[in-house]
Amino acid sequence: MPKPRNVPTYRHDIYSTAAIVDPYPHYARLRDLGPVVWLSKQRVYALPRYAECKAALRDDETFVSGRGVALNAFTNRMSRGTTLNSDGEDHDRRRKLVAHRLTPKALRTMSDAVTDRAEQVVDAAVTRRTVDGVRDLASALPLSIVPDFVGWPRDGRDQLIDWAGATFDFLGPLNKRSIAALPASFRMLRFTRQVVRERSVLEGSMGHDVMTAVDAGTLDTSEVPPLMIDYLAPSLDTTISAIASALYLFATHPDQWKAIRADPTLIPNAVNEVVRIESPLRAFSRSVARDVDIAGTVIPEGARVLIIYASANRDACQWDDPDTFDVHRDATAQIGFGHGTHGCAGQGLARMETQAILTALADRVETIRCAGEPKWALNNIIHRFERLPIELIPAGEE
Repeated sequence: MPKPRNVPTYRHDIYSTAAIVDPYPHYARLRDLGPVVWLSKQRVYALPRYAECKAALRDDETFVSGRGVALNAFTNRMSRGTTLNSDGEDHDRRRKLVAHRLTPKALRTMSDAVTDRAEQVVDAAVTRRTVDGVRDLASALPLSIVPDFVGWPRDGRDQLIDWAGATFDFLGPLNKRSIAALPASFRMLRFTRQVVRERSVLEGSMGHDVMTAVDAGTLDTSEVPPLMIDYLAPSLDTTISAIASALYLFATHPDQWKAIRADPTLIPNAVNEVVRIESPLRAFSRSVARDVDIAGTVIPEGARVLIIYASANRDACQWDDPDTFDVHRDATAQIGFGHGTHGCAGQGLARMETQAILTALADRVETIRCAGEPKWALNNIIHRFERLPIELIPAGEE
C-alpha cells in the first residue's frame, strides 16, 4: 500500500529488538504524532491512543479479524479457522462451544483449586527465598491449571511455554522472529492434531467439550486443533506476563507492596493496574472492511490497522500520570487483555490466577526484592519477562 497523504509517518521499527526491550519511548512518540500514524516499516496505519483503539475494538464490523490479525499474509492464511481470526456468526459459534467454562460462575468453581495451588507455589518459593519469578511463580501456577482446563495430555507439556510463545511470535510482522517461530508453531499444531486424532484429550475438559461437538456434528474435526491452541497459548502467556510483571513492579515499588499488604482488597484493582502499565499484549492488527474516518483521517477499505494496546494503556488523554504504577488508581478501563468481541476469552482465569498468587504472597512476604538483572523475552506480540531473579523476604524478618 502506498504511503497515505496527510498522515504523520513513524520510520522506526517498533518490532526491533531494542523496541521490544524498551517500547515505551516509541509509543510516546507515536502518541505525540497523532491519533493515526503511518508505520513505514510495516506499511500499515497505527492507532497509538486509547480512544481510537477502544473505538476500533468495539466496531468489529468495520475492523474485522476474519482476514487475520497478524502483520504478515502467510500467518493470516495459516490462522484461518481460529476464534482469533473469525468474525460474526462464525466467531460466535466457536466461542460458544467453551463459553460456559469461562463465565464468572463457572470460574468460581475453580477458585479453591487455584487458591490451593497458588499457596503451594508461593510456599515453595518462600522456602527457597531467592527464585526466578518467571519459572518458579509466574509459570508454575498457570502450567498446573491451564493444560488441565484445555485438556492437554500430560505427556505433552514440557514444551508448552516455548510452543505458546512461538504461536504469538508468528502473529507479528514477517521478520526474523516470526520466521524463527515457524517450526515450533508447526510442532504445536502437529502435536495437537495427533491429540485430536487419538482423542487423548482429558475427560471433562474444554477439549472434551469440542470433541463432543464433533461427535454431535456441530463442529468439524479440522477445527479442533486450532481451537485448542486458541485457548491454550493465550491462557498461558498472558497470565505469565501479568504475574511476572506484578512481581517486578512490586519489587521496584516497595510502597505499593506495603499498600497491598495493608489492604489486600486492593489486589483485584492492582491486577488491572499491572496489566495497564505492562500490557501482556503489545498489538494486533485488523483489516478495514469499508472506508472509515478515524479522528479526521479516512482509512480506505482493505487497509490494515495496528491497534497498539500497550500504547493506549499509557495515554495521558485517558490516564493521569500514566507512567506511574499506582494500585489505588481505578484501572478498570485498561485494554491490556484486548476489548470487545475479541477480548481475551481467558482473561477471567488469568485474573483469578494472578490475584491468587498476589494474595498468597501478601500473606507470607514482607518485601519483594530484585536479586539480579531481569531479562525480557523477545516476542513480537507478548510482552513478558524471560527471567526475573527476585528475593522473597518472609513476613516478620524485617
